[in-house]
Amino acid sequence: MNSSAVWGGDEGEEVIATAELQAMSASDLRIRTSMIDSEVRVLKSEVNRLRFELHSMQERVKDNQEKIRLNRQLPYLVANVVELFDNEEADDEEEDGAVGDIDAQRKGKCMVIKTSTRQTIFLPVIGLVEPSILKPGDLVGVNKDSYLVLDKLPAEYDSRVRAMEVEERPQEEYNDVGGLDKQIQDLIEAI
Repeated sequence: MNSSAVWGGDEGEEVIATAELQAMSASDLRIRTSMIDSEVRVLKSEVNRLRFELHSMQERVKDNQEKIRLNRQLPYLVANVVELFDNEEADDEEEDGAVGDIDAQRKGKCMVIKTSTRQTIFLPVIGLVEPSILKPGDLVGVNKDSYLVLDKLPAEYDSRVRAMEVEERPQEEYNDVGGLDKQIQDLIEAI
């Protein structure tokens, strides 16, 4: 097997390189060898650095995927989308050197949701669902702690959830309910 098969060069380049090496003195060869050795060390350290960086990035990706998996676990808190709008504040209102709210500086979509626990919440960051597929009145599953939207739920998701939603305040008064005077009095005292 010849050297061109191993190194992939052709015979002409090999002859030129051999002629150059034969013309060099022993000290020139030592210098050239040390230069090549130092270049090999630099390249090896670069390879090691890139491997370490790749490993750390893979660990970050793995950690983030685990966080997403944990946050997507049920039970969700069910919420209704009340309003979607663009969060584009004018930059003219900014004062130089003033401490600003990070949420107010964000660009993009934000929304207001109403949860099944009767809370109305503003979300400057929507979550894992694309804002383009959401519209007011949609049923969404949100994280119970951060209220980030994790899933868009189908309209027929759960009839019990629909039954528990308070869409508007009841119009009935205590006077409209007959025969429950003792229970009404207990309720008034409890409130």
